Amino acid sequence: MKVKDHNYIIAFGKHLRSLRKKNKLSQERLANDADIPISQVGRIERGEVNTTLSTMRALSKALKIHITELFDFDNN
Repeated sequence: MKVKDHNYIIAFGKHLRSLRKKNKLSQERLANDADIPISQVGRIERGEVNTTLSTMRALSKALKIHITELFDFDNN
């Protein structure tokens, strides 16, 4: 994948995984609640895709958090 900051995409995925686990959700449940394919959740969490804003919105709604919380992580 050619993106400007692949490390940021990976950090975002790790953060999403931690939020999902904090909410005691499986990838399948999060995918169903967000109405996205389960494989997409896995690809995002592994940092394999640079996801869209509409997918991020769906994920934040499924996690019952404000979308800005998806970006509240340290990328060092």
